[in-house]
Amino acid sequence: MEFPNCFTKLLFTICFSLFSLSCFSVVPQLAYATGGGGGGPCHFPAIFNFGDSNSDTGGLSAAFGQAPPPNGESYFHGPAGRYSDGRLVIDFIAESLGLPYLSAYLDALGSNFTNGANFATAGSTIRPQNMTLHQSGFSPFSLNVQYYQFNDFQRRSQYIRNQGGVFARLLPNAEDFSHALYTFDIGQNDLTAGYFFNMTTDQVREYVPDVLDQFKTVVKYIYDHGGRSFWIHNTGPVGCLPYVMDRVPITAGQVDKVGCATPFNEVARYYNLKLKEAVVQLRKDLPSAAFTYVDVYSVKYELISQAKKHGFVHPLKACCGHGGKYNFNMHHGCGSKIKVHGKEIMVGKSCKDPTVAINWDGVHYTEAANKWVFDQIVSGAYSDPPIPLNKACHMH
Repeated sequence: MEFPNCFTKLLFTICFSLFSLSCFSVVPQLAYATGGGGGGPCHFPAIFNFGDSNSDTGGLSAAFGQAPPPNGESYFHGPAGRYSDGRLVIDFIAESLGLPYLSAYLDALGSNFTNGANFATAGSTIRPQNMTLHQSGFSPFSLNVQYYQFNDFQRRSQYIRNQGGVFARLLPNAEDFSHALYTFDIGQNDLTAGYFFNMTTDQVREYVPDVLDQFKTVVKYIYDHGGRSFWIHNTGPVGCLPYVMDRVPITAGQVDKVGCATPFNEVARYYNLKLKEAVVQLRKDLPSAAFTYVDVYSVKYELISQAKKHGFVHPLKACCGHGGKYNFNMHHGCGSKIKVHGKEIMVGKSCKDPTVAINWDGVHYTEAANKWVFDQIVSGAYSDPPIPLNKACHMH
């Protein structure tokens, strides 16, 4: 795995050797042990999530400023750290397991980590970008940094929890780390970063194996800290997102019958193929863990390509945006302020009903779309192996 600099590499080595071997011990446990045997439902006392804006419940907002209104308005009735009008797929995952919504690790206000923590931040990549958020638009909290945070959280949470009182009520039990569900939804930004930095499709494809090597390394470190049940989403059809189609020029021959950009979707499918191979290798390398690979690409493309059939409209247009073919302008995003005829106004909803819209702000999905996606994947119909979410602790 590549590291951004020598200090980071040294830090990673120290964290791994000292924290996992000396400061915190986790008793290895077979993945199926949490399920009570017989292939019954698993008991997941906690979720630890790693990812980007598709599953960020407040990380980037805590670090760089709250996602502005009208984000969050459909469900939370105001900004809630999510880049959507409401809940995300990770919220529905938590609901279905009877757990509260995940607090962002970076959020110091009102957070409760009893049932896990969310290390995802909007704009995150697997591979460090070595640039600031302002320079690149991508989060400095890449997957390796999210691992550092998890590692520190695991160790320090037990030290603090032992102080008793309110601390014992806001932090997970030590044994929860080996019984928890570890969810991943990251990789989309690694692909778009290449295009935004003027790489060709072939150049983006060339670095996919390195990206996935780094992904596997982090998963193995989490395994070494007790993780046994892994639920891994592949990346969606980025060629159907307004912010990609608007920013990167495409020719008529590169657009499919739905209106999506074929080259970007082909790269996403290539990434997903290699991710699936990486998961297969992880099963071999870590035989005591359960890995579920979830094909959210197929689900999202089905929703976009068959929008009317599923009760949605204008699948390629942003609900919250301003101008252009896709109701998206990268300089005037959802919630920003612009001047129209000399008067300052906020870029808000232009769609009348977000419950029938798929795309929220040109980049992210609406709550209604997220719920539809979740409803398709929860049963295991799009998973390898084809097991439902509540049995994801079982090895097959």
